[in-house]
Amino acid sequence: MTLRQYLTSKSFFKQLLLAFGIIIVLVFLILQWLSYATDHGNEITVPDLRKLTEQQAEEKLDELNLGYVLLDTVDYNKDFPKYTVVQQDPLPGAKVKDGRKIYIKVNSADFGMVTIPDLIEKTLRQAEPSLVALGLEIGKKTYKPYLGKDMVLEMYADGKKLKPGDKVKKASKIDLVLGDGKVGFEEETDSIKNTDTETAE
Repeated sequence: MTLRQYLTSKSFFKQLLLAFGIIIVLVFLILQWLSYATDHGNEITVPDLRKLTEQQAEEKLDELNLGYVLLDTVDYNKDFPKYTVVQQDPLPGAKVKDGRKIYIKVNSADFGMVTIPDLIEKTLRQAEPSLVALGLEIGKKTYKPYLGKDMVLEMYADGKKLKPGDKVKKASKIDLVLGDGKVGFEEETDSIKNTDTETAE
């Protein structure tokens, strides 16, 4: 029998079908083994732990056979109760394997303290970003006669006058007293008036 005759014979097609059958069975068995080895289909949905205390989060994770690791406390966030979870990894809704550890960060009890920088006789344009960068808020702005317009003359927090180096809580409102830039002009005008009067006399 020639090769050409063999390739077109029933015997060859039977063996070819048998080979395909064996390959399909092997692929199926391999996929089943992989599914079993990776525990496919038995994933756990990560719960939302935000705003839960560490103990509440631990109890919730224990029910799902998940663990947790407390990484750190974060700067106080007023949108979350103190000592509650602020951040978690993996995020809520993620799929994880049995026994996976969830990494959490907990809210501090209160705002941290920051040091007031020396902003006296700095312009408002310079002072404002410096205060915001420290986590402070700009409060009331009042003006009083001073040659430099929008120049910081005094700073207050809760009615108390601040000096460079004082410490205040983050997120505090800092009230600013600024120069109105009118003193120089008024003095110059008064001087001209006085000169005119003297000349007339």
